[in-house]
Parts: sequence; structure tokens; C-alpha cells
Amino acid sequence: MGWEHKAEAAAARLATIERDYTPAVFANSLGVEDMVLTDLIASRFPRIGIFTLDTGRLPEETYRLMDRVADRYGVRMAVYFPDTATVQDFTRQHGLNPFYESHALRRQCCQVRKVEPLARALSAKKAWITGLRRGQAVTRTDVPFSQIDPDHGLHKFNPLADWTEDDVWGYIRHFDVPYNELHDRGYPSIGCAPCTRAIAPGEDVRAGRWWWEDAQAKECGCHKSAEDAKVEEVGT
Repeated sequence: MGWEHKAEAAAARLATIERDYTPAVFANSLGVEDMVLTDLIASRFPRIGIFTLDTGRLPEETYRLMDRVADRYGVRMAVYFPDTATVQDFTRQHGLNPFYESHALRRQCCQVRKVEPLARALSAKKAWITGLRRGQAVTRTDVPFSQIDPDHGLHKFNPLADWTEDDVWGYIRHFDVPYNELHDRGYPSIGCAPCTRAIAPGEDVRAGRWWWEDAQAKECGCHKSAEDAKVEEVGT
């Protein structure tokens, strides 16, 4: 199945979400997969909200992309920030870059800067949407199209779960969708600036994220594995 057919299948899933799960929101990390969903949602599904998380450590290129999204689609995403006092307490206790020291401190930093703001963004919603794909990482090989998110008590949808990297870029190129310029500099996966690097030819696409950690541990805590969540196929 080419990306054209997958795009229509993804649109059908989004139509079901908009019809049956309002209020629903799309958690936009501004990666290339999420730009496919941004294009679909902003163009065709206006009742689905779009938000992003600003951790305070994002690359400048990501902020520029936010402005390009607003210019292209006339949509200014809701932005959720970490609690200032919590960030201050964390950095005073552990320093500015403690995530290099241990996996536990890295997860704690993600909890403060991403997981807690995500919970606020999802409050009182019926469903949320992500750009997760099965081919992104060893931790995501079983990503379903839809599931129950027990942490937030709502439905979670991954409309691009079966897309390949070629599918994603096929869509982006065909529709001239804006994307993060870091992708052209060897960054297939982009997160916070100190936790992301370019990858070398032949490296796994997630090798540049938390590159000092084991591949099996490379999640921030916002996404449970398929084994940890009840799968419920909806609108597939």
C-alpha cells in the first residue's frame, strides 16, 4: 500500500475521532510524522485541537517551525510549559544537565518537562492523537492504531502506526509540507537540544535520542508500550 492509500486511511481514522471522540487533541512534537498529521488535521479536521509541549530546552529550529505552521495553516497551536517552580527545584537540586548522569535522572527530567505538562494538556479530553509509528524504534514495534491510555483515562490514537519512513517523506514532498530543518542535517528524530544529536549513516533512526542510553530505554514516559496499554482497534 502506497502513502496515498495510507493517507486516506489515516484521514478516515481522524474523521472517526473527530466525530466520536470530541474533544480530541493532537500532541504535536513537530517531528516529520507529526507534520503529516498537522497537514491533515489543519486542512480537514478543524474540531481536533493541536497542542505542543515546550520543555524550555528545544532547538531554535523547532521554534522556527512553530512559526511556519502558524503562517501556513493559520493555526496557532496551544503550547504547554513545565511548572516553573518544579523546574527550578529540579535544577537547583541536580544541576542543569543531570540527565547525562543516570537513567533515573533523565526520566525525572522528562517527567518534569514533558509528562506533567502533557497531563494538563489532556485534562478533560476524550482522546489524544500521536504520530507514533511501528518503524520508529524497538520500543514501538507493536504500536496499535488505537488503544486505551490507562495513565490519562482516555483513548489514544496513532493514525500513522503502519507508515514507513518512505511513506512519511512521500507525503511531505508531495504536499510541500513544512518540516524541521534539522531533518536535513542528519536528525531523523528531534527532541530537546541537549538530548538529541545527528546520526551517522547506517545508525538506527533513534540513535540520536538519548544516545548514551540503551535502545530499550529510549522513551520519555509520555508513551506506554503496547504491552502496557489495552489495545482497542477503533476506526482502522
